[in-house]
Amino acid sequence: MKIAHDNAERHVLTVTVDNEPGILAKITGLFTARGYNIDSLTVADISADHAISRITIVTGGPPQVIDQIEAQLDRLVPVHGVVDLTTAGPHVERELALIKVTGTGEARVEALRVADIFRASVVDTTTESFVFELTGAPDKINSFIALMRELGLVEVGRSGIVGMLRGAEGS
Repeated sequence: MKIAHDNAERHVLTVTVDNEPGILAKITGLFTARGYNIDSLTVADISADHAISRITIVTGGPPQVIDQIEAQLDRLVPVHGVVDLTTAGPHVERELALIKVTGTGEARVEALRVADIFRASVVDTTTESFVFELTGAPDKINSFIALMRELGLVEVGRSGIVGMLRGAEGS
């Protein structure tokens, strides 16, 4: 099955749902049925009574397909609301990454210099490696990882994107 599509635009969707078994499978099934990939997926409980969760999905597709997916998501019984942050207005996106880098000597010192520039925190260290924690926009994290490849990148773990609209209104 071909996943890449012509005229694909990146979209960040937030879906507020009842926190119940099987809902994530239903939602991802809508994307699978159309042959569209989910680039990033995060889920978090957002209510004090653990009854509501927020799912953030990053995907790509032509606007008409994204509109169809939004409409079908909105019709699912456990879904309370769907917002396409990409088209809804100014929004904030963030991601967390853990990046392990090995090195000694000058490469180790340079890794610390680059981490300082990017405001990455050292969360673990040995005499031969660092694990950096970095939060920010996906482009910032991608740039940091690209620089660390030259300095001894070993492993990367990424949380996926979370996002919300700017301002006083909720999404």
